[in-house]
Amino acid sequence: MSFAFDARQGLILVKVEVSGPLQTAILRLALDTGATRTVLDASAITTIGYDCGPAAKHTSLTTGSGVETVADVEVARLNALGMQVAPMQVLAHPFPPSAKIDGVLGLDFFRGKILSIDLQRGRIDLS
Repeated sequence: MSFAFDARQGLILVKVEVSGPLQTAILRLALDTGATRTVLDASAITTIGYDCGPAAKHTSLTTGSGVETVADVEVARLNALGMQVAPMQVLAHPFPPSAKIDGVLGLDFFRGKILSIDLQRGRIDLS
């Protein structure tokens, strides 16, 4: 399946549908082939019905600025680029409003699939 993106922009933005126990949300994630895990904004995960507090399972997340402890949450379903993973483990981390994204879509979503990114034409193919 093929999807268009704006090749002139700095980030490749992907609309992602994430399902939780309370509701489903459409999030804007940056496609990040340098991220081994998918990371969603902690407030978005909380809004759709997951606990990111002290009672949640936590793990270490290495970022460009250091190592942080974040919630490791199993979401019911994640749909992106015509593919679905259900259930899927994601990490919860706050993203500042200035980032203008709700997280990053990492390699864990793409494993076992063929991902082609055409930066000249602004097309993503995932099969």
